[in-house]
Amino acid sequence: MKYYIIAGEASGDLHGANLMAALKAKDADADFRFWGGDLMAEQAGTPVKHYRELAFMGFVEVLKNLRTILRNISFCKKDIEAFQPDAIIFIDYPGFNLRIAKWAKKKGFKTLYYISPQIWAWKEGRIKAIKRDVDEMYVILPFEKDFYEKKHNYPVHFVGHPLIDAISKREQVDPEVFRKEHRLDERPIIALLPGSRKQEISKMLKVMLSVTQDFPDYQFVIAGAPSQEMEFYKQFTQDSNATFIPNKTYDLLSLSTAALVTSGTATLETGLYKVPQVVCYKGNRISYEIAKRIIKLKYISLVNLILDKPAVKELIQTEFNTKQLKEELSKILDDYHRAVLFLDYYDLENNLGGKGASEKTAGLIVNSTSLPKKY
Repeated sequence: MKYYIIAGEASGDLHGANLMAALKAKDADADFRFWGGDLMAEQAGTPVKHYRELAFMGFVEVLKNLRTILRNISFCKKDIEAFQPDAIIFIDYPGFNLRIAKWAKKKGFKTLYYISPQIWAWKEGRIKAIKRDVDEMYVILPFEKDFYEKKHNYPVHFVGHPLIDAISKREQVDPEVFRKEHRLDERPIIALLPGSRKQEISKMLKVMLSVTQDFPDYQFVIAGAPSQEMEFYKQFTQDSNATFIPNKTYDLLSLSTAALVTSGTATLETGLYKVPQVVCYKGNRISYEIAKRIIKLKYISLVNLILDKPAVKELIQTEFNTKQLKEELSKILDDYHRAVLFLDYYDLENNLGGKGASEKTAGLIVNSTSLPKKY
């Protein structure tokens, strides 16, 4: 069968690649056309569009790039019609994907959504569009099933979180080899995860680096995002004593003692690696003020949302400064705080539904695609 997949971010590329591998195992005739990144490319060749061209964060940034976004939507519709897939699989990225789903549903294409838009956080009114335009929804967070089914009477499939598989399948890193390869010394590692978008990195990394001089017994290592060139980071790292390692985030986390992490999927990845963390966020001031008024959540990190308590410290906007970051990093290097957090992390993994998310989703997709379309 023919699958058209749209992923617009680094996390979507990872989950899309694992889903494609699972689909190929269940459907020997699987044929893909996709928007994504390098990991999906390893499964099925060159993407139609790389997510580097698609990732715009915040209200102001979206407005600035509206013309490009509209061109991409128009192009995507034409490309889908030319490919004539048996199913379109949307992976998160709701601002773009829900627009394509509305059009695709009217055209009679099978519409399948993997990794729900976070409408439980904001824009809950999107449920009307989802119920109208999405044939099947596969959710990865435990509270999402109740949100959709009990609150909105829309049946969904809870498949577990694909990060558990992505992490469990990786080979164990040899600490000595890793340290030698990247010229690291024997001091414990504190990982810096400033995000994957240029806007994020620009706002986050300077403050993260400002505390490195205060912890001489540790070495700080920046996790470079696969979506960015090394040259981009030089403006932040040239006067820093931190080491830069591109595209090795999971290897780095597996050896880290603590981490400073930009809010997003990386907070959950860090939690699953059992690394104590401080969650950081600072956005465009206008975008933040707008978001603060419409997002109805107690927490911004996935760890705290899933556990429904403040297990990890969140430093948001003005709180994200050198003084408070230093204080909170000192806490998670303390043995007592670390022991408490490790217990929370074990609860976190248990809440996520175990292994096999990609395989479960692929099985449901293959079965659904063989059935008549819903009109």
